Parts: sequence; C-alpha cells; structure tokens
Amino acid sequence: MILKSRPTLPSFLSNITSLANYVGLRDLTFTKSFSQAGLVYHPKSSPVDVRDVEKLNKFLLESKNLLILSGAGLSTESGIPDYRSKDVGLYDRVNHKPMKHQEFMSSEQSRQRYWARNYVGWEHFVTRRPNLAHKKLFELEKKGKSHWHVTQNVDGLNAKAGIENLTELHGSMYRVVCLNCEHISPREVLQKRFNQLNKNWTTTIDGYGPDADVFLNDEDAKRFIVPPCENCGGVLKPSVTFFGDTVPIKTVHHVYDQIDKSDAVLVVGSSLQVWSGYRFILRAKNRSIPISAINVGPTRADDLFDIKIDALCTEILNQVEI
Repeated sequence: MILKSRPTLPSFLSNITSLANYVGLRDLTFTKSFSQAGLVYHPKSSPVDVRDVEKLNKFLLESKNLLILSGAGLSTESGIPDYRSKDVGLYDRVNHKPMKHQEFMSSEQSRQRYWARNYVGWEHFVTRRPNLAHKKLFELEKKGKSHWHVTQNVDGLNAKAGIENLTELHGSMYRVVCLNCEHISPREVLQKRFNQLNKNWTTTIDGYGPDADVFLNDEDAKRFIVPPCENCGGVLKPSVTFFGDTVPIKTVHHVYDQIDKSDAVLVVGSSLQVWSGYRFILRAKNRSIPISAINVGPTRADDLFDIKIDALCTEILNQVEI
C-alpha cells in the first residue's frame, strides 16, 4: 500500500504537555476498553472482587500524599500492545523483539528499519485515547489525593488525560531528539518530512507492536528514506529510553525525591520486571511507605506490596470512590 499523510495533530505541538492542553479534557472521549473495537491487547482477568474494591478504597482514603507508578498495563485497554502480558503481549504473540539502544546506534540500516516501522505505526499510535483508568488517575490528582505520577509509558496518554504532575520516566514518543546537537522537535513534524520523502514507498503491515511499532518486511524498510536533523544534519532518535539504555540520573533522583514526599505508593499496570521502575518500589519499601498494586498476573515486587489486586486497571478503578 502507499502511505499518505493523515495528520491528526497540528505541528505546533512541540511537546506532550502542549498536546494535553490542545486536546482539552472536556473535549476528550475516554475509551472504556479498546476491545470494543475488535482488537484486544489486554490479558484475561477474573471479575473484580468487591473485597478488593473495599481494600483499595480504604488505602486511598488513608493516603493524603499519594505517588502513582504506572506501566504498560494502564494503556493496553486503549489499544496499545505491551510486551509481557500473557497470551496478548508481544513476547507471547510473535517472535519479534523491540529494537535495543545498541542496535539503533550501531548502523544506519538499523535506524532505517526502526523509522520505517515507526512511520507506519504512527498514525494508529497517535489516535489512541486515554481510558477510564487514566481518567480516574487524573481525578486523584485534581482532588489533591495524588501529588505525583511517574509513568514508564511513552504513549503520552497520561498527559492527554490532563495529568500535570508527571514524570515520563522513559521519555515520550511525541518528541524527537538529535543525537548531535540535542535539538528537540515534535514527532509530527518528522512525520510530515517522512511523507514528503517517501511518497511512493509501499509496504504491508503484518501486525502491531508496542510503542508505535509495526511488523514489516525488512526489504521494504531498506527503501525507506530517513532525513537528518534540520538543525545540524545529525542522526534523529525518538526521545525515549530504549531497551539497553539507562534513565538519566537526574530523572531518577527527582523520582526518589517525590517518593520521599509520599505517604503511599500505588502501582498501576506494571509487572515491574524492568529495574528502572522496580527500584522505586524498593525505595518506598525501605522507607516503610505503604504500597498497593493493580496488575493482571504476577509482578517482580509481589512480596513487597501491602495490597495486590489482580484485575484490569479500568475495571477496578472504575469502582473505587475518588
């Protein structure tokens, strides 16, 4: 197929905060679950236990300065696949691995393959909307219950939901950085440049992956044209932390500071398998801060939680009193 430009956001949206301001919470339609559209990227779960609702209500009632740590399980119900969910996560569905930092940095061909896939997946990715769980977390902030939200997600859905006190731990797909001059530019601007350079480029989508990734034939990717930085001619990279890279130490210390100010931590939709998020739970536990978690399936920190609820984020949060 020939891909054509179908821009869904103005190019002046230079970062995810301005995107959230542009969308406007009142103009935003929250999705209950993307499975209604026929695609299911969240795992199966048991019906919500009323006792779990009561536990979570009590936990939230007693907290006055809550920190939220969210992961991919928060966004699967918005139609964004994750990596580890049983049966529906990338690792269980296909023999396809995400591009690692070293691979991206090592060769022009690797970057060409990455950007070709990202270009095709962008139009689907950018139209994803916050679900009811995002809305509930926004309400926690709006009512003064949560003082900070740390997300491992790069999809921008928390900001689209209106959450302001936010650390995007792994960056945002809505920004592009030059590896030479470090100039930051909006991802939508790069999409328009891709469109101009690849008007006759054709490919076939074989499936969708997390973080705006799609599955394409590698031979098609070799014909994809990737432009350099408009500012200095350097290499462009999404402003996200790839697998194999590290979160900036300044960001880590900022999150530690926010945890130290908290009287409770709520984990939403994360298995915490990656150290970048797990370390913050260790920090909270070492400071005797109560921790609750909502996630379908086991996590790396199950033995550290005061409360663990095995449920979809929307189904449990939709029943709590905020």
